[in-house]
Amino acid sequence: MKQVLIVILLVSGFLSTQAQSKRIVADRIIAQVGDKIILSSDVNNALSDIRRQAQGQDNVVLPTECQILEGQLIQKALVLQAQKDSLTVSEDEIENEMENRIRKYISSYGSKEVLEEIAGKSVYQMKEDFKDAMKEQNLADQMRKKIVDNIKMTPTEVKAFYGKTPKDSLPFYESEMEISQLVIQPKSNKDVEEYVSKQLYDYKKQVESGSKKFEQLVKFYSEDPGKSENGGQYNLNRNDKNMWDPAFLSGAFRLKEGQISGVIKSKFGLHIIQMVSRAGDDAVVRHILRIPPVAEEEINEAKTKLDSIRLKVIDGSMSFGAAVSKYSEDEGSKFSAGAVTNRDGSSFITLDQVDKDMVIALKDMKPGNYSKPQLFTDERGSKKVRIIYLKTRTEPHRENLKEDYNRIASRALEGKKSQILEKWFKEHIPTYYISIDKQFSDCKSLDDWRKAAIEDKN
Repeated sequence: MKQVLIVILLVSGFLSTQAQSKRIVADRIIAQVGDKIILSSDVNNALSDIRRQAQGQDNVVLPTECQILEGQLIQKALVLQAQKDSLTVSEDEIENEMENRIRKYISSYGSKEVLEEIAGKSVYQMKEDFKDAMKEQNLADQMRKKIVDNIKMTPTEVKAFYGKTPKDSLPFYESEMEISQLVIQPKSNKDVEEYVSKQLYDYKKQVESGSKKFEQLVKFYSEDPGKSENGGQYNLNRNDKNMWDPAFLSGAFRLKEGQISGVIKSKFGLHIIQMVSRAGDDAVVRHILRIPPVAEEEINEAKTKLDSIRLKVIDGSMSFGAAVSKYSEDEGSKFSAGAVTNRDGSSFITLDQVDKDMVIALKDMKPGNYSKPQLFTDERGSKKVRIIYLKTRTEPHRENLKEDYNRIASRALEGKKSQILEKWFKEHIPTYYISIDKQFSDCKSLDDWRKAAIEDKN
């Protein structure tokens, strides 16, 4: 149990709420914890789902039937204890979580219709299927947190944990940096904006007259980087206000099916939007994005502004964090003092995780340096200007307590939580009624559960 406990808890929770395109008949009960049963189909469908998720991925280690069953036994036990401890989950929480899951699936499959076809059921039916499983998962999560949330690590424990790790097993880290940036987006002049706006209105007229299809114009003219994958089409929900530009979202939901908007200005550029289909707060739209070009004059104005900000930071009259908060136009880092983070949210990043323009700027910088204003092009094709602050830079090294204490402490804490959970289960498993089908008699990871099942029968 020790090796798979945390992983299986997470995996089983994920699998239990997956849409299943071909449900296997629930032929028989293969395990039970208290009054919570596990069906043969639960394990088979879970294994099929995870195999489908892993298709096309390299070096994926699939869980065995034994591990999947263990994960489901663990979840059932946590749910029983949560109910015993009077932990609750509201209907609103479940409803919101279901909505988020469904929107995620729709986004993955392209449309509600495709999702329903693959799942073999309506969105309403999927929500009904998800409801009980999602409630169980929420209760299991709450119980797990109750068991381990107050667990802490002292510096002495971290040092002892580090000391037990063989030196040749310690990870090796490439050079890493902590970087912050202050970004300004030069504004195109009004004449250029008006010119691009007229072009968009011309596209609208072509579609409305029937001389061109919207999809054709997306292909030839849209500057949305995602158009090659989605043809300019997106699934929207009126409540996803954190995911979409407010002007874009508002403009889209003013449209009727088949209607094309006027020109809408967002933080990304100028758009026209076509409403493809709509059902309540959900909609499928297409759009054409045009980014008005920025002239050299506007770029130089932005550089001049950043130069004056940089001097204030260097002479100490303003901190870099305060400058970012006041002047930066990058929403992704504006409220974190400009910190550049990697995919997992860590502020320690390697050179291969930053854009090529930043690599050039960092080449001759030392910790504590501020770059001169630099022109760069973001992932959406917009020209922007920034100054970069290099806070720290490490040399390539083998993991050690001085440079990597937080990483080691995090790993040690997870290990301690795993031990606490394992101890908790060893103490609580015998208190439940346990039943496990004999087909799983060779599963070593289920020994503690099987022992409790035998004792129950005696």
